[in-house]
Amino acid sequence: QVQLVESGGGLVQAGGSLRLSCAASGSDLGINYMAWYRQAPGKQRERVALIFSGGITVYADFVKGRFTISTNNAANTVYLEMPNLKPEDTAVYYCMVQTMTPNVGDYWGKGTLVTISS
Repeated sequence: QVQLVESGGGLVQAGGSLRLSCAASGSDLGINYMAWYRQAPGKQRERVALIFSGGITVYADFVKGRFTISTNNAANTVYLEMPNLKPEDTAVYYCMVQTMTPNVGDYWGKGTLVTISS
């Protein structure tokens, strides 16, 4: 069973910064990629950024050049650096992992709330 533990959400003013972390745990864990999604009130969940185990990254257009996704592969941990936050970044942010071992599957964290005040 794969477990994901997220941290780092909170309330900040516009222009502020947050760093989200997500640690994945499980036996014989082999990861294809890790990603961050977000879901704002009344909106569908959308992917923010994704990073493959080899380091290739993919960003949504609305955060490209602003947010940075990174990993500590040895610790199966993914980070999302979010500087210059805007009120429209307010959402619940979810960590997601696609595993290859011990089985192929997608796993989700419970989410961490990010609130940006204007």
